[in-house]
Amino acid sequence: MGVTDYVIPLGEGARKRHYHESIKGEVIGFVVQMEIIVEGKWREVIRYDSEHGFPHIDRYYLNGTKAKMELKLKLNEALILADEDILISS
Repeated sequence: MGVTDYVIPLGEGARKRHYHESIKGEVIGFVVQMEIIVEGKWREVIRYDSEHGFPHIDRYYLNGTKAKMELKLKLNEALILADEDILISS
C-alpha cells in the first residue's frame, strides 16, 4: 500500500492538506482539504474525502454548521477533482 501525505501553503493564512492511500495505483481512501487560520487556529473550510464509504464534499461555515454533498465519482476521479478544485479556489 502506498501513502501520499503533504501540505501546500496557498497564501497567507491558507493551506491545502492532501492525504491518500492507494494499492497498485488504485485509490482506496483520501482526504484533501483547504484550511485557513481563524482566531490563530487552522480550521477546515472545505474537505473532500472518502469516509463513510463514499466520496463527498464537506463545506464548513464560521457559524459551526456544515453541508455534505455526495460525489457520484470513483475514488480516483474524486481525488483529482479535489486537488484541482482546491488549487483553483485559492
